[in-house]
Amino acid sequence: MTLDELDIGLLRALAEDATLGAAELGRRVGLSQPATWRRIKRLREAGVLAGRRLDLDLEKLGFGVTVFLGVKLATKGRVSLEDFERAVTAIPEVQTVEHVLGLYDFRLRVVARDLSDFERVLRRRIMMLPGVGDVEANVLLSEERRPGPI
Repeated sequence: MTLDELDIGLLRALAEDATLGAAELGRRVGLSQPATWRRIKRLREAGVLAGRRLDLDLEKLGFGVTVFLGVKLATKGRVSLEDFERAVTAIPEVQTVEHVLGLYDFRLRVVARDLSDFERVLRRRIMMLPGVGDVEANVLLSEERRPGPI
């Protein structure tokens, strides 16, 4: 799908505020409401707009610690990557599971209430998963967000 300047303008406006209605989006890019709806529908059908996200403030919800874990599987032959992925995605504290190339096989984003809660999740849930070998933890100190399309 080829995107024109109006499509890119709509994507930028939605990246800033996904709650904007078609009328306001249209005003921002110079389109009528019906024309804006047609473009949004086309972007959804093409898979460019793949859904809507709710952005929660984890700290206000009581999750004060975010840890990135590098996980290397101990025995790749005995445990399939799919089995590990299925098991780790069932852990509610694990926010993202990324299969990566490099020193580790997976990169996980894990949230916890505090460090002792993270230790509990690590020891009782993640380290008990089939095939887990080496694990490296990196605690998030701060995060800078840069919203918008690439």
